[in-house]
Amino acid sequence: MITESLRSLYSRDLNKLKTEVEAYQNEENLWKIDKNIANSAGNLVLHLVGNLNHFIGTHLGNTGYVRQRDLEFSLKDIPRSELIEKIEATTKMIDFTLSQLSEDDLKKEYPLVVFENKMTTDYFLIHLIAHLDYHLGQVNYHRRLLDY
Repeated sequence: MITESLRSLYSRDLNKLKTEVEAYQNEENLWKIDKNIANSAGNLVLHLVGNLNHFIGTHLGNTGYVRQRDLEFSLKDIPRSELIEKIEATTKMIDFTLSQLSEDDLKKEYPLVVFENKMTTDYFLIHLIAHLDYHLGQVNYHRRLLDY
């Protein structure tokens, strides 16, 4: 069942994001940018949490989450503990929301047109995990590059 696979992958990769945040030896480095690195790891975490809470929580789970995308990139110096709490809450929300979806729900049209064309919910959920993993890789590289 694809729902179980999605739940497993989101859990795995959000837990890896949490591990990356915890692995920064110097908490201040979460917020560093340097030369051509435009986004800090902290801002990437806020972006991922906002993105997932918006597209999964609001539109599939009816959580009432209201996204403030600009703040995902402009807020700075959020404590590591708060970032971790946000990741953990997002992980729980996604697992609960996906557990409520049937295979038929996944084949339905996603409630928003996000790109140029309509798409199924399962297609968009796969896209969202690819987006998560893209930024997870950036956070990992950021940590290894700047956390000296």
